[in-house]
Amino acid sequence: MVIGAGAEKVWGDEQSKMVCNTKQPGCTNVCYDQAFPISHIRFWTMQIIFVSTPTLMYLGHVMHIIHKEKKLRKYLQNQANGQGVKQPKYTNEKGKVEIKGDLLASYLTSVIFKILLEAAFIVGQYYLYGFVMIPKIVCTRYPCPYTVECFMSRPTEKTVFIIFMLIVSCVSLLLNIIEMFYLICRRSRRHNKLTLNS
Repeated sequence: MVIGAGAEKVWGDEQSKMVCNTKQPGCTNVCYDQAFPISHIRFWTMQIIFVSTPTLMYLGHVMHIIHKEKKLRKYLQNQANGQGVKQPKYTNEKGKVEIKGDLLASYLTSVIFKILLEAAFIVGQYYLYGFVMIPKIVCTRYPCPYTVECFMSRPTEKTVFIIFMLIVSCVSLLLNIIEMFYLICRRSRRHNKLTLNS
């Protein structure tokens, strides 16, 4: 939502408003490509898609389990005694999902993948662009006739937006790390409780 609302307006002119001190055809394009191998907007869109994918896969797994256990509950209701038949493992009588066992493991896996992807995109952004929009780009690529200087439009505004997106990514990363430790602690507490009871 933030990308659609604000970033498009800030970065919509990044190539068209970049001014270089040469009129050589194609020079501005290659200088832009040197400075921005991938547009910030596209990079952040890819980040959102990649970081959301583990959650979507986990939700698909949950939906599959819920569907299987609903079928199992219907089967158990139709059976007279239900003895010797596998009981639903992840849903209670009301159909509420309990995160434990394989479901907890797949959720923890999705959180770990989100942490890795979020960290990879933060590092990737640093290596591709840095965290500050430099107003002047020096370019020596062909077809530029000599060392060309190009100037970005609104570099301060773009820097503010880059820092905002970096903060959002870091907060997301931190929350995922906290959630991972919470899940691991909860799982070990439950395991210790079961060990003491048996």
